[in-house]
Amino acid sequence: MKIDKLDYYGRGILKLNNKIIFVENALKDEDVDIKIIKENKKYNEAVVTNYNKKSNIRVTPKCRYYDICGGCNISHIKDLYQEEFKENKIKELFRNINVCEYKKIEYNKFYNYRYKIVLHINKDKIGLYKKRSNDLIEIDKCMLVHDKINDVIKVLKEVVKKETNLNKATIKLGNITNEVMLVLEGVINDYSELLKVVDVLIINDKKITKKDYIISNIGNMKYKISKNSFFQVNPYITEKIYNDIKSIIKKLNSKNVLDLYCGTGTIGIYISQLVDKIIGIEVVNDAIVDARYNRKINNIDNISFILGKVEDKINNTYKDIDTVIVDPPRSGLDKNVIEVINKLKVKNIIYVSCNPNTLVRDIKLLKDNYNINYIKPYDMFPNTYHVECLSLLSRKSSC
Repeated sequence: MKIDKLDYYGRGILKLNNKIIFVENALKDEDVDIKIIKENKKYNEAVVTNYNKKSNIRVTPKCRYYDICGGCNISHIKDLYQEEFKENKIKELFRNINVCEYKKIEYNKFYNYRYKIVLHINKDKIGLYKKRSNDLIEIDKCMLVHDKINDVIKVLKEVVKKETNLNKATIKLGNITNEVMLVLEGVINDYSELLKVVDVLIINDKKITKKDYIISNIGNMKYKISKNSFFQVNPYITEKIYNDIKSIIKKLNSKNVLDLYCGTGTIGIYISQLVDKIIGIEVVNDAIVDARYNRKINNIDNISFILGKVEDKINNTYKDIDTVIVDPPRSGLDKNVIEVINKLKVKNIIYVSCNPNTLVRDIKLLKDNYNINYIKPYDMFPNTYHVECLSLLSRKSSC
């Protein structure tokens, strides 16, 4: 069979008897023998049993766990063609929406870019899950994470051989500071070796070290990362996105900003020196606690944080707001949030999205009142099909 094109998840697509077949690890124009592994009413899923003709953009993945691990899915595509795939994906998703400009994708490191990893533990083995299962693959290192995290994994692996009652490990690394946090779940009798390689150790919500947080930097701003803090795992791309937001704010001459789904206040604090007032809203209590701490350590006095669901807290009282920044979870914006934004007649919306599918859905509900000035993709997660986007929307003059 000949592969016609790729889907949004990097799988090959072909048609057989008028039925679509998604083929894992197959590229456009490749000639392959396939085996159907799952039949659905509208489509089938398949794997390649033999490559008769390979694409010239195919490479041998560097990671020896690639064929079985569920962490990566497009490592078999040459680096720059991964970027082309992601740019095309965004244009295809927005093909029925009037977007004034598509900007070039931003990318940085293709390996060792992650500053966080979650590992699973089963008896004396530690690793990641296989594709589409909870079967554990024992790993020595992950090529996507920073080398310092891999150093911790090495020590942790030896500890796990002696400790059979741990079940999960989360490792976080601070950008610039290189501080390491290790969060363990389960029972451990001897953690002395771990204390030699980490700065913060937390076991079952109990801090073992004096500190229970690390510091990470974006640009010239410092941020607290605690056990439950959400913080972007790729600091290189995060700084590019935040600098682009800063440029937008400067160009728009924004004064009063509403920062929705603000998390630990990272974006608001980053742009705070350019505006008069920022209000951040976030539902996670720990995030708000960290946001207020971040405000303090950066000596920021023009930003305030509100705890609660964005859809409950946003209302018509924010009439002096000229710019709204939204950075929602993968589920996108709540419909009530979109309704209030439309009613507020805010001049500008800066939308940061980790899920282009929900970005499309939300923009469809905003496009009657807003022009989509541009969409810019960022490769936050190289070697995976995921793509981050930054969109700038401006209120139509007739609205």
